[in-house]
Amino acid sequence: MEFTVSKADLVRELSLSQGVVEKKTTIPILSKVLLEAGEDRVTLTATDLELGIRCACPAKVKKAGAGTIPARKLLDYVRLLPDAELNIKFLENHWASLTCGRSRTRIAGMSRESYPELPQMPEPIAEIPVQVLSSMIARTSFAISMEESRFTLNGALLLLGPEKITMVATDGHRLAFVEKAVEAGSRPFRALVPKKAMAEIVKLADESGPEGKAVLAGDDNHLFFQIGDRLLITRKLTGNFPDYERVLPKDHVHSARLNRDEVRSAIERVAQFADERSRAIRVQFTSGEVKIYSSSVETGESEESVPGEYQGPELEIGFNAQYLLDFLRAISQSDVSFELKDQKSAGELRPAGEGLTDQYRYVVMPMRI
Repeated sequence: MEFTVSKADLVRELSLSQGVVEKKTTIPILSKVLLEAGEDRVTLTATDLELGIRCACPAKVKKAGAGTIPARKLLDYVRLLPDAELNIKFLENHWASLTCGRSRTRIAGMSRESYPELPQMPEPIAEIPVQVLSSMIARTSFAISMEESRFTLNGALLLLGPEKITMVATDGHRLAFVEKAVEAGSRPFRALVPKKAMAEIVKLADESGPEGKAVLAGDDNHLFFQIGDRLLITRKLTGNFPDYERVLPKDHVHSARLNRDEVRSAIERVAQFADERSRAIRVQFTSGEVKIYSSSVETGESEESVPGEYQGPELEIGFNAQYLLDFLRAISQSDVSFELKDQKSAGELRPAGEGLTDQYRYVVMPMRI
């Protein structure tokens, strides 16, 4: 196999594959990227057996074929080359010879035969604007559980209908729910998307531009996201996702409306003096203002007050500061609505303001302090 490719094109596609390539593997071939040349293009494939990506860039193909090269080493080296055409030729011993200007390099590769085959994409289920998908991921992925033992919570629930898309994530202490009215042209579809796949979708969305579309397909074991010329394949998570509708509060009695930037800054400062393990702060709701305070025997104490619209009895509730900050950093609206029932019930945060085209709800369990 021999082909010539633009350095910039190759670096762009190699960079997108790095998040998929297995770093700590007992299977050496999984640290490699598969290069396949033919029909005026070179196709790059990377996989860790849970997640796979296939992308391509234009190339002048002198001799069609396939071979594998260490993905990280190839990217690190090619990045350092001048912006010029790069010639790659695979030799009989599976080594790759790279020539660019005056640079001559040989990299040890492995036979293509031992590289795992990725499944073929079945019939599409729906077509979703990538910016919609990316924004939904940004507003839910931080609520995904980090505990590997709770594998059904290691991803987000994706629900597709003919007129709306829903994404839900929870770690048992908080729940993020976002629903957007989009005509995806989908029959009802439900799947658990792993967190790692969601991070790669965001990268592909950033590369595809504002008008890009994500074509979604699925089989018994895999989900497929075709974004432009790039295809992301991920294993579905198995198991039953919790009944999120039971978690979403239906009877909030009291509501506070606060400026997002003011309350976020206040929590960030007060949280510096919260217990490092629990991250617990106390939030006191009183008429016309909200007080936030924390204290720790080791570090000290801090208190701030934020003006806000609140009508109701005085309430003091403990929350994990990081959980509140995750939500406040994810929204773009200038105001936030804090909805409450009592000191022992979950609090709910929502963006506040007119003209919201989607529903975004964030439920946080209270803490005992």
